[in-house]
Amino acid sequence: MNNNNPKTKTYTVDEALARMMKYCAYQERCHLEVEQKLNEMRMIPAAKEKIILQLMQDNFLNEERFARALVRGKYSIKKWGRRKILQQLQLKQISPYLKKQAIEEEIDADVYYQNLLYWEEKKATQLGKLNAQKKKKIVQFLYSKGYETEMIYDVINNL
Repeated sequence: MNNNNPKTKTYTVDEALARMMKYCAYQERCHLEVEQKLNEMRMIPAAKEKIILQLMQDNFLNEERFARALVRGKYSIKKWGRRKILQQLQLKQISPYLKKQAIEEEIDADVYYQNLLYWEEKKATQLGKLNAQKKKKIVQFLYSKGYETEMIYDVINNL
């Protein structure tokens, strides 16, 4: 057995905990990501549970903080809509309560609407002179960005 190969390396609980502390300190992580990383490290269930508990106690792992950071980043940097952000939170297995709380606290309605207008304007400029077919493309584009149908049609009807 070659211990230099990371695939075959085994870790003590303390070594794995130290690696997970670095992993969580680098950026916010959710329980799912930490658990997947521990699975890659081939840790046994009892060790995984102990490590996750320690990470939570030392505040390296905080699901609420993760959810808020994800919402803040996707909303302000990538300018995603609520639907797409919720889908991302769902993939990370965030609880419905935390999803709702993060969305409500991190998304400002005025900025959210400005983000929608930003994408609409960008796509409209890209497509050129508007007609029914091009408006349909804008609707599809905004929907793919995660915006709600009602908001999209409000913006499209004002074109």
